[in-house]
Amino acid sequence: MHQDPNTAATPVALADPTAEQAVRRALADHGRLTVDAMDVAPIADLYALGLTSHATVNVMLAIENDLDAEFPDSVLNRATFASVESMVAAATLATAQ
Repeated sequence: MHQDPNTAATPVALADPTAEQAVRRALADHGRLTVDAMDVAPIADLYALGLTSHATVNVMLAIENDLDAEFPDSVLNRATFASVESMVAAATLATAQ
């Protein structure tokens, strides 16, 4: 059976493991993905895996709550929520402010 490389987790370490954990927990709880959020590759297209624009709001709020931070307005766009990697980058930026 062939597995899509965009859905399988890879051993790539992201910049901030705390932010990555918060992102994956938020996706697991609120993302409504068709796959396990813990197994998603950092660069996988989350919209292709079931994330909706409505769910992104809940995911963002959960990340902000978990990290006690606020996403800056400059990152509030579809591209930010397209992958675990891009959300981790935005969450890291939010915690630095």
